[in-house]
Amino acid sequence: MLKAVFLDIGGVLTEDGEALPGAVAAVARLQASGMALRFVTNTSRKTSKTVCGELLALGFRLTPAQVFTAPGAIRDYLRRHRLRPYLLIHERLAPEFADLERQDPNAVVLGDAETRLDYPHLDAAFQLLQRGAPLLAVGTNRYFRRAGALHLDAGPFVRALEYAAGIEATVLGKPAGDFFRAVLEDAGVAAGEALMVGDDVECDVAAAMDAGLRACLVRTGKYRPGDEARAPGARCEASLARLVEALGVRA
Repeated sequence: MLKAVFLDIGGVLTEDGEALPGAVAAVARLQASGMALRFVTNTSRKTSKTVCGELLALGFRLTPAQVFTAPGAIRDYLRRHRLRPYLLIHERLAPEFADLERQDPNAVVLGDAETRLDYPHLDAAFQLLQRGAPLLAVGTNRYFRRAGALHLDAGPFVRALEYAAGIEATVLGKPAGDFFRAVLEDAGVAAGEALMVGDDVECDVAAAMDAGLRACLVRTGKYRPGDEARAPGARCEASLARLVEALGVRA
């Protein structure tokens, strides 16, 4: 029995700052159904607070506690392990880590830092990794979609630092199984009782299935024809609105 639905945001609910057709109504139906609903994203250009505020402004119904972001998971990890981060992140994400000690860093946090993903910053991170600092990654997404085109995400830079330093990153967002397990624990459901909905066949869909969840690939956002073949057994629907209709969710 389906008891929870986990929704990726970019490409499933929104695109280029606008709600996708039917998404607001679909979320309202899910919220009213009694199922546990969580909004999960690897976005590394926005704080959790900003993500929630933007969705509310677009008309989505949600609470801050329903939002799970990869940067938030990294912040919690840094606190638990008392690590001082070298932040190779987008400037708009800095408030997420504002309360952490950063002098004499002993960990590297890597996200979609945009123009800061240059040689001086990457080499500074490399120097720390050579001295034993762990590499904490938002995710290993290869690309994201914006303004109708695909753009490099943080994943290729994670792999570059892993290769250069001869280490393996700790990934704390999707597709890491621990990220999905944390959301499951918060929602209070078993893996087989939850459905992950995403537009990224690798980090949303296949990864969720590897963690024991059900999954649905939507043909919006970064979806490309043929992606469904890369996640055998996953459901595939034209959009979130179409999925909610097909599930027979009643408000």
